[in-house]
Amino acid sequence: MLRSLYSATTGMLGQQTHIDTTSNNIANVNTVGFKKQRADFNDLFYQALQYAGTSTSDTTKSPNGIEVGLGVRTSSVTKMFSQGSPKETENNLDIAITGKGFFQIQMPDGSTAYTRAGNFKIDDQGNMVTTEGYLLIPQITFPQDTTQISIGVDGTVSVTQGNASTSNVIGQITLANFINPAGLHALGDNLLAVTSASGPAIVGNPNGDGYGQLRQGFLELSNVRLVEEMTDLITAQRAYEANSKTIQTADNMLQTVNSLKR
Repeated sequence: MLRSLYSATTGMLGQQTHIDTTSNNIANVNTVGFKKQRADFNDLFYQALQYAGTSTSDTTKSPNGIEVGLGVRTSSVTKMFSQGSPKETENNLDIAITGKGFFQIQMPDGSTAYTRAGNFKIDDQGNMVTTEGYLLIPQITFPQDTTQISIGVDGTVSVTQGNASTSNVIGQITLANFINPAGLHALGDNLLAVTSASGPAIVGNPNGDGYGQLRQGFLELSNVRLVEEMTDLITAQRAYEANSKTIQTADNMLQTVNSLKR
């Protein structure tokens, strides 16, 4: 059979992954703290019909050789951790990270997950939690008579209680950083889990060395740019179509061969 049939098949499968990745980015264009993904590709191994440097006569050698490629494969789908645009919400429990770092979240099984989404809530116990009800680490618990909440750029959490004219510090928000954030495993619900590729979490205070600042009353929006995603979608669609045309051309060539003897 013609190699082009199988090469074009791998091309169509690769572009399908490209379209799947792009469509997920577009679907999450309004997801708080979402980081877009990019599909990366590698060419497959080559069938060497003649190696470069093969003797072509007693005194000459082939300068290039003959190597025929066998297609493409998806090598990775990489998260892009560029900064998303901040949006002012005027909600005291909304926090945006400007710079590096992740909020630490306690999962129901006791493990720790990480997120850039800072749209926090208060549960019935006064604890600061995610929209799914998962606790923020370190745990922040607001007194029942809290009238005003203030969160500094360094993560210091202060509250004003009752009719008091002064505020009291009740906790400290810390951030986690990773040597390779792209190695984190996506859990869904805006949560990420540590892996051997990401390296262990390195915890520190916001506005410190290597950590971003916190901005109360703001949310970090998705870093998806629709213009770029639509361009990628068109590119992937046309590449998918071109590979399908290659299969049709190879099929026509086989049809010609089959019709030689009638």
